[in-house]
Formats: sequence, C-alpha cells, structure tokens
Amino acid sequence: GYALSLNTVNLVETTSWDEVLDRVSKFAAKNKEGWLIGRGWDQNDWQAKQFPTRELLDSLFPDRPVLLTRIDGHAAIANNAALTLAGVQPGIKITGGDLVSVNGKLSGLLIDNAISLVSSKIPGPGAQQLKTALLAAQQNCFAFGLTTVDDCGISAYDIQTLDGLHKSGDLKMRIYAMLSDNKRNFEYLFAKGKIKTDRLNVRSFKVYADGALGSRGASLLADYSDRAGWKGFLLSNPAHFDSVAAILSEKGFQMCTHAIGDSGNRTILNTYSKYLKPGNDLRWRIEHAQVVNPADFGIFGKYNIIPSVQPTHATSDMYWAEERLGAKRVKGAYAFKDLLKQNGWIPLGTDFPVEDISTFKTFYAAVIRKDAKGWPASGYQPENALSREEALRGMTIWAAKSNFEEREKGSLEKNKFADFII
Repeated sequence: GYALSLNTVNLVETTSWDEVLDRVSKFAAKNKEGWLIGRGWDQNDWQAKQFPTRELLDSLFPDRPVLLTRIDGHAAIANNAALTLAGVQPGIKITGGDLVSVNGKLSGLLIDNAISLVSSKIPGPGAQQLKTALLAAQQNCFAFGLTTVDDCGISAYDIQTLDGLHKSGDLKMRIYAMLSDNKRNFEYLFAKGKIKTDRLNVRSFKVYADGALGSRGASLLADYSDRAGWKGFLLSNPAHFDSVAAILSEKGFQMCTHAIGDSGNRTILNTYSKYLKPGNDLRWRIEHAQVVNPADFGIFGKYNIIPSVQPTHATSDMYWAEERLGAKRVKGAYAFKDLLKQNGWIPLGTDFPVEDISTFKTFYAAVIRKDAKGWPASGYQPENALSREEALRGMTIWAAKSNFEEREKGSLEKNKFADFII
C-alpha cells in the first residue's frame, strides 16, 4: 500500500476539503489519463469537521473517475464517474460497510467494506510499476532506520513478487508478510507451508474485525458519545472470525487481527481464547488494540495474546478521541502501559502510511505522548506512557519477537543480523 501510494495524490496534512481539491487538480494537470487516486485526508484536521461529499469532485472531474481515501483507509470519497463505473446505486446493502446517501442520493462517501465496490475496479499495477514503487519505498524506509517491515494484508501474487525481487538482489528490505483473509491466500500458504528466507517470512494472516474510530466504523459496546444510536460495526460476521481462528489453530499459523473498538477487541479476544491454551506460543496478535474494556485486559495475558500497537495513533487521535468515546471509556484507549503489563512485552510499530513513517515519532509518542508543539503539557494520558527502555525494546527485540524472529534480529548480538543505522 505504501509503495503504490507514492505515485498517487498525497493528501496528508490537508487543512480543508478545498485544499484536497486543489492538490487533486494539480496532480491531474500533470497526470492526464486514468483514475485519480489519493490518500491521506482527515476531516478531523479541518475547521469544518464534516465528511466531504462528491459535488465539487463531480464538477471538476465529470468524466474521470476519482477515489480519495481517508488517512486510515477506512473511508473514501468517490465521484460520480467512479460510482457509475463501479455500478454503485443508492440502497445497496453491504456487510461491514456503508454507502452514505443524503436525501436518497449517494454522497460519494464510502465506509469500510463499501470502498471495495469502487476500488476493485481500479486497474492493478504492472510488474515494472510495482517494482519501481517497491524500490522507492525501500529507500524511504532505510532512510528512517526501518530494516524490517511488516506488510499486512497482501496477496499470494505479492508474495511471489517480493520473493523474486529478493532473489534478484533488487529488494533488500526484510519483510514479515501477512496474507489477507481470503480463500485463495489460505489455499496458497497451506499448500506451500510457512515461507522463511533471510529476507522474507510468511506465516501469518491479517484479518479485520472492525473499522476506525475517526470514521466511526470501530465497533463499540455502547453508542458513540458524539453519535447517539450508533455503535459502529464488525466487518464480518463473528462466525467468520471463528472459522479463520479454527483453521489457523489447526494448521499452526499466526492470526493477526485489526481491532479498534472495545466491542471489536472483545469479539476477537473471545474468539482467540476459544482456540488458544494458556502458555501457547502461537503469538496471535491483535493489531492496534486501541480501545479495550477494563474487564478485557486480562485476557491478553491469560492466553498469551499479543497487543501490537502503534503509538502515534494516540497523539494523532488525542484531539478528538474523547468526543467519540466519552471521558470514562477513553481511559481504556491507547493504554500501552496497561497492555504491556499483560505479557511483560509489547511490539510497537509505525502503521505507515496511516501514520508517519518516522521511527523517531513512534518513540516520542510512546514515551512523551505529546504533539510536535509540546501539547498537552503533561502528556496525553501519561499514566500509559512507556519508559524509554520499554519503547526501544518495543521497536526492536519485542517487535522481532512478535514476528518469531528474536533469535536473528532485534538486538546487537553475536550471530544476529547487523541491521541498524548510525
């Protein structure tokens, strides 16, 4: 995702819908054919914090399809040309998603699974385009000291591409790859078995429990504090999560599930606990573990479930998280120290391109929990700040451990890879 995004419209840090439109227009003037794709807008950063609608996009690009994805990847805005090309009509119902309509007319806003109705119509990259994008992404990663990347939710074809680029010597980045949750990928890896080279490790699957807090798609146990009658939603029926957990437990593969809301986290924790025994070493992960009910923290430790967190989510969301969750519930959000206590270790990541690629910002957010201007003065929910040593371990040896790679990387020791920057 990050590699291909380098060739699309960068909408990160836009301060208004007008600025989004301006960036897209400038990009379109230089790239005159094909879909207009962009990512990075966040309505919470705008003075008017409402979601955008498609009218101005339709006016600017009446014949050219446009799809602009929110920073978290869980919402997008499409123009009429894109909706028409995809055959999207008002009234379509989709599990784990929402096609937003206003007065019976599609607004263009797509939430979670609804995005794929349009994105699936975008032509995929050619082999050379993908190679060029991956090599450009590699250079950016190395510049920030990233020497292993967890690539989450990719396809069997992507695995073959990465392996080929490793073998040719073009791609040097070490990759821990998680296949996306679909039948073709399950069949591919079950037949092939776990893949392990010096630079590629494939033994896990990425599953999505719910959406994101910023787009109100995260599944909550009680209503959103700023939207009565709305709790968000799960992206699949709970029976689906159970079926995936059952087969991965049987086959001995790792399950890594995105869960944001306290209901999403509880659903996955309960699913995992059905198949995991205390003391197991399958290292099943919950990605983000962003909002956890106080009654559920102990399940992580009881069943050796790994909370895999990204500290900059806390400092990105802290301006509006309490509006979504309320003063009491927000105390169980971004609770890195409380999560650390459950197993005695916690892996930390950047979650780029959702967040900044910088590892230094990850460290700062984990320890200081302030923005670049030093706000808030005492740090955001400082009781859940990590120590410097904990943050460093989370970004190195504990991150390696979450990937079953602690014996070959994550610390400067004899017989381990010398992967570091100065």
